[in-house]
Amino acid sequence: MTKPSDVVGVSPRWEEIHEEIRLAGPTDAKVLITGESGVGKEVVAHLIHKNSRRANGQLVTLNCAGVPESLLESELFGHVRGSFTDAHRDKRGVLEQADGGTIFMDEIGEMSLRMQALLLRFLETGEIQPVGAHGPVKRVDTRLIAATNRDLLTQVAQGAFREDLYYRINVMHIPVPPLRERAEDIMALFQAFFERFSTQYKRPLPSFTDEAAGFVQTYRWPGNVRQLKNVAERLVLRDAVRPLTVADLPREITEDAVASAGPVSAPGEPARPDRFERLLQGESFWTVVHEPFMSRDITREELRHIVRRGLTRTHGSYRQLTALFNLPPNDYKSLLNFLRKHDCHVPYKPFRTVAAPTKPATAAVTPAPPAEREPAVARAAAAPPPAPVAARTA
Repeated sequence: MTKPSDVVGVSPRWEEIHEEIRLAGPTDAKVLITGESGVGKEVVAHLIHKNSRRANGQLVTLNCAGVPESLLESELFGHVRGSFTDAHRDKRGVLEQADGGTIFMDEIGEMSLRMQALLLRFLETGEIQPVGAHGPVKRVDTRLIAATNRDLLTQVAQGAFREDLYYRINVMHIPVPPLRERAEDIMALFQAFFERFSTQYKRPLPSFTDEAAGFVQTYRWPGNVRQLKNVAERLVLRDAVRPLTVADLPREITEDAVASAGPVSAPGEPARPDRFERLLQGESFWTVVHEPFMSRDITREELRHIVRRGLTRTHGSYRQLTALFNLPPNDYKSLLNFLRKHDCHVPYKPFRTVAAPTKPATAAVTPAPPAEREPAVARAAAAPPPAPVAARTA
């Protein structure tokens, strides 16, 4: 089965999606595709149609949320001349246009109960009657694929979606997971989009540094594949001949990652305290971060996020980070050794090229001179911080 770049993936979850597409394609069964905005629901619908016996027919798309309620019936079933104001000529509805093919109804959860009833009748009889028509009805052979980012069962329980319509459209259900739940696909998608846009714009094929690759793979991608595709196109247009760094990524990506880099709690667990905010309030890094890390209460990735947030505020200076984390200057090397020993050291250079954000709500930190560079520090294990901690932070 053909896999366009929008649906390239290597994760087990994405392979399950392709298996569902393979099973749904040859049938005329109605399909309900669910998932967050931007995950590729319309692409899945196109693949189902392309792999069906209706592939030579039309695939007509209707966004139910993009058509006013007063016009949705006309869009679906068509209208005859004079049936309402501005109806100057007869018009075929999308259900008739897709006769012998497929109609993809996106955001079906946005339809009113009245329109749901009309759609249900069509699905049961295959009959359409244009708005304002009084003659015999017409039958069409149109397959329905529906999609939504809503929880339709919740809407059914709330009385906002008809239960009979839900079961009518949900013959085959294909849930599309968000990108953050299939991080293995991120680099494969970037590579596919890089190749597509490099050919389209006749630009060099970009690549990432290890640090940038790690960044995009841990970013949560709230806009899913649609957002990633946009970022890939923008990076191709940078026309860079060197590997792309974190600093080359769109600022909204890096700033959003820093803003969302909070503590992570397992499902059902109470929310963990924001340790970075505690640092800003004057508590010591050795108490707030080091001790919980050594007792495995926080993960390496959480520690790296805290360091990234700090480096963003200090514009890449580890010396200023030492002060920001409420450590005395002679703990500078101990901090670096600790981070390197546990593979949590974050390269500082990408943060030197990003505009300095708002100053932290702590004592002012004297800016480092431009020539400051991180000195070489032995990678030997960092000695445990001197006790007592309280005396050091007083």
